Amino acid sequence: MSEHFSERELQQEVSELETKSATAARLFDIRRIIGGLFVVYGVIVTIAGFTASDADIDKAQGVNINLWTGLGMLILGLLFLLWLKLRPTAPPPPDLVPGERKE
Repeated sequence: MSEHFSERELQQEVSELETKSATAARLFDIRRIIGGLFVVYGVIVTIAGFTASDADIDKAQGVNINLWTGLGMLILGLLFLLWLKLRPTAPPPPDLVPGERKE
C-alpha cells in the first residue's frame, strides 16, 4: 500500500526537517562544546591550584602552575562562550516553495 503525497506536503515536510536540523546545529555548535569543557576543566584545575601544597609549588620552581593554568582555561572557555553569544550561528534563509511567488 503506497501513500501519495502532494508536492506542497512534501515541501512542508522538508521545511520542517530543515528547521529541526538548524536547531540541532545550533545546539551542537563546537564553540559551546569547547567552551563548556574548558570552563569545567578550568574550575577543576583552579581548585587543585588553591589546594596545592608547598611541596607541589616547589616542584614547579615556586609557581602555582595549577592555579595559573586553571585560570587560563577558565578565561579561554568563557571567551568561547562569549563568542557564541555575540556571534550565534545564522539560521538558514527561508526557501520559497516552487511555484509560489514573492509578493
